[in-house]
Amino acid sequence: MDDRRTVRISKYLAKHLRHEPERIGLTLDSAGWTSVAALLAAAERHGFPFTRAELDHVVVSNDKRRYAFDETGERIRASQGHSIKVDLDLPVQPPPPVLFHGTVGRFLDSIRSEGLRPMNRHDVHLSPDRETADRVGTRRGKPVILVIDAARMAADGHEFRVSANGVWLVNAVPPAYLTFP
Repeated sequence: MDDRRTVRISKYLAKHLRHEPERIGLTLDSAGWTSVAALLAAAERHGFPFTRAELDHVVVSNDKRRYAFDETGERIRASQGHSIKVDLDLPVQPPPPVLFHGTVGRFLDSIRSEGLRPMNRHDVHLSPDRETADRVGTRRGKPVILVIDAARMAADGHEFRVSANGVWLVNAVPPAYLTFP
């Protein structure tokens, strides 16, 4: 499968597994799972057919591991990033001492005053390393990498979870825990 097709299917999955499943008549359970068969049928009904083999390729080859199959391989969900109500049932875990967040300069004034907020998602997404944060920030322009004192946040009672693809999730990051470049 060519790269353009892979990207188109991945974006289609993001839209319908994270944000608008109802748009194609898809139903997600409370944890964000839906049947692979239902997803393939809904996509075909709505003019964007793809095969199970293409779906497998997108899930396995996605560098950010945005999607996951359950242990049976018969259900699929987005690993995180939902704007719709789901409970990924991720346990609270102690974070590494520092985490990172990639952004761009135009958001720094707001972040300095309000910290990192989830915006239209459930949680703030944090990266385990600078390289990942850099890739995230690059999507919107010249990246600026913020350092989060995750150990101090956790000691102060903030709860962290980590998604299946290694993205750290937290409700918000107040400015006091951020180091700006």
